[in-house]
Amino acid sequence: MAVGVLGNAVSGLQVFQRAISVAGHNINNANTEGFSRQRVELGTREPSFNGQGFLGNGVKVESINRMFDQFAIDRLRDSTSTSAQYDTLAQFSARISNLLGDNKAGLNAGLESFFNSVQEVADNPASIPSRQLLLSEAESLVARFQNLDSQLGSLRNEISGNIGNLVNDINGLSAAIADTNRSIVDSAGQGVGQQPNDLLDKRDNLVSQLSALVSVRTVKQDDGALNVFIGSGQSLVTGFQAAPLKTVTNDFDAQRPEVAIVGAGATSVITGSISGGQLGALLDVRDQVLDPAQNGLGRVATTLAVEFNQQQRLGMDLNGALGGDLFSVKQPDVAASVRNAGAATISASIDAANLDQLTTNDYTLTFTGAAWVLSNAVSGQTVPMSGAGTAGNPLVADGLSLVVSGGASAGDRFLINPTRGGSAGTGVLIDSTSEIAAASPVRAGEAVDINGLPTNAGDSALKLQGVDASFAQLSAGITLSYDATAQQFDYSGDATGSFAYNPATDSGGSFTVAGIGFSLTGTPLDGDSFTLADNAGASGDNANALLLAGLQTAKTMEKGSASFQGAYGQLVGQLGTQTRSAQVTAEAQSALLSQAQESRDAISGVNLDEEAANLLRFQQAYQAVAQVISAAETTFQTLLSAIGR
Repeated sequence: MAVGVLGNAVSGLQVFQRAISVAGHNINNANTEGFSRQRVELGTREPSFNGQGFLGNGVKVESINRMFDQFAIDRLRDSTSTSAQYDTLAQFSARISNLLGDNKAGLNAGLESFFNSVQEVADNPASIPSRQLLLSEAESLVARFQNLDSQLGSLRNEISGNIGNLVNDINGLSAAIADTNRSIVDSAGQGVGQQPNDLLDKRDNLVSQLSALVSVRTVKQDDGALNVFIGSGQSLVTGFQAAPLKTVTNDFDAQRPEVAIVGAGATSVITGSISGGQLGALLDVRDQVLDPAQNGLGRVATTLAVEFNQQQRLGMDLNGALGGDLFSVKQPDVAASVRNAGAATISASIDAANLDQLTTNDYTLTFTGAAWVLSNAVSGQTVPMSGAGTAGNPLVADGLSLVVSGGASAGDRFLINPTRGGSAGTGVLIDSTSEIAAASPVRAGEAVDINGLPTNAGDSALKLQGVDASFAQLSAGITLSYDATAQQFDYSGDATGSFAYNPATDSGGSFTVAGIGFSLTGTPLDGDSFTLADNAGASGDNANALLLAGLQTAKTMEKGSASFQGAYGQLVGQLGTQTRSAQVTAEAQSALLSQAQESRDAISGVNLDEEAANLLRFQQAYQAVAQVISAAETTFQTLLSAIGR
């Protein structure tokens, strides 16, 4: 049926009115986040046939299209996730690096001051003020260890709290996406195939916000709903249903939150598979930056305490007794999994004989049903281990000694943190200046006559090097006499025996008798002798103080390749490298995010100049169609006038 002139014109008025409305909608939402520009697609209405041919019936709105490109949106979403990840990683890494690397608040200044005070005691071992300064500096060093550990602990609590907050934010966004899915499907059904553009924008914006929190992947259903996946394929949103995330306690540490997903009546921990976004960054900071940093700080504290104590025990204090421990030492933390079925317990201690093997790693000890297996807690790599796990033959690996008690079931696991608590657990045990063991417990000398004059005829000399852990304080002393025929020294007194000495080959060599180390040089003659006696009353002796001061530069860490300050410097350097890498990547990702945003905006963004031109074009078209109605009215009035006559 023919529409006629008025119907034709009315169709144009309606169409251009809608076009003006769409242009106004674009302008109004020019600054709305995630809004995609819309465009009216026009088409001709079905023509009517008359005797002369087909007569057009005007215009109609074919569709109102949303201007977007899925590839541009996916690129923007990925860039948003990666940029948020590295920005968060850089921020937290910088805080840790700045804390430990600060020249004043860091550890290097404290170590320097402490060993300077040890050197002062070595320079003046009888000085009570020097000894008091050493104790004060020891207290200051311990306080510095504990303060740094406390600040790292506060940062750990902050990260744990942020993980919980992000999980709540993710749940809110996933629920909103599921609700929007329902609205989109319902609206699409009502629109007879036409897409609800504003709802699609809303959903894309929600997914974009979600991607800033965690890396996501999406799959669109045939009905228009969008499924959202995280981690290694865990479904966060399926159609109209959202699977909530929740924080659960770690199997070994109730204070360490893990991320789990709830679905199909089960809760599954997915911490290890989460990546990207702020949540992925926080988990990376905790596992790859904060844990090694706190372990590294604790390792320096533990190694320093053990090494200093060992040397302190080999010296003699002002009371004439062998020295005692200056520092308390925190032994490794061991936590059993809450899922263990057996009754086994693990006792861990620092293996002082292999102290330089200590690492900054955490370990998992697992019983397979036939044997115990030690593995790196982060990488899962197996760590070689020897021993049987008994008190007499403990399991030994990486500077650790492990003793197993009770029966274990297959699959039982224990988490071992060798040095995590080392900084917080270090303390000062000595409060009396007289208990600082600055002197050697042994005095060495040549045989003398009744006038105190040396009687040795040869040119040999004996020089003390110190004592080891097998040394016991002397009572009668030890006399060493040279037998030129046998080319050996015979010794008697608190210990008896002999050892070979050939002046041609052994001069300058080191020897040990009853735990006392010394060197011999030169050529002794038959009957020449030396004495090793208790060093009681030697308040001016600084032999052990020099050895204590020498620990500052001794290679006691990193398998004998680094000193305390060297190992700490490596830790700070590693943190600095991680931080700089994160910052550089964050800057690069920020640039890529800007490019992705510009690409999306070039397609979907609102250009106000263009919309103003469209408004003018649609207004002119509207006015022109109105003129058609005016012309039809004039024609009608003319016709009426002609008939009326």
